[in-house]
Amino acid sequence: MTSSWQFWAVLSAVFAALTAIFAKIGVSGLPSDYVTLLRTCVVLAVLALIVAGTGQWQNPAQVSWTTLAAIALSGLATGASWLCYFRALKLGDASRVAPIDKLSVVLVAIFAAIFLGERLSAVNWTGVLLIGVGAVLVALKV
Repeated sequence: MTSSWQFWAVLSAVFAALTAIFAKIGVSGLPSDYVTLLRTCVVLAVLALIVAGTGQWQNPAQVSWTTLAAIALSGLATGASWLCYFRALKLGDASRVAPIDKLSVVLVAIFAAIFLGERLSAVNWTGVLLIGVGAVLVALKV
């Protein structure tokens, strides 16, 4: 079960949901950028322990420049996403911010098709469309 991508994807969704709840509580009395910094420090410390404890450390000098560049760009995108997410949580309801944030699912499908050549079926694209519509509907203040 732990070698299944579905298992890890579901856990990711659970932790993402908890992130929104805990972040909304944490950001209530502090500036959102400061909260993002504190969160990043926690993530860095935990990941350092995991990498060290599982023997996954590698010399960065032995990693290709292409891989390092892609990882650096991913890190910059993650940081920008977190800053925007925490700012949105500071200003809005978690139950409305999180669904809009999850429009990333729609964007990933589109970007993966364009940049990675991934192909989705008509049923898959219907699901992507429904995710987009659902996110917008949940975020509406009616």
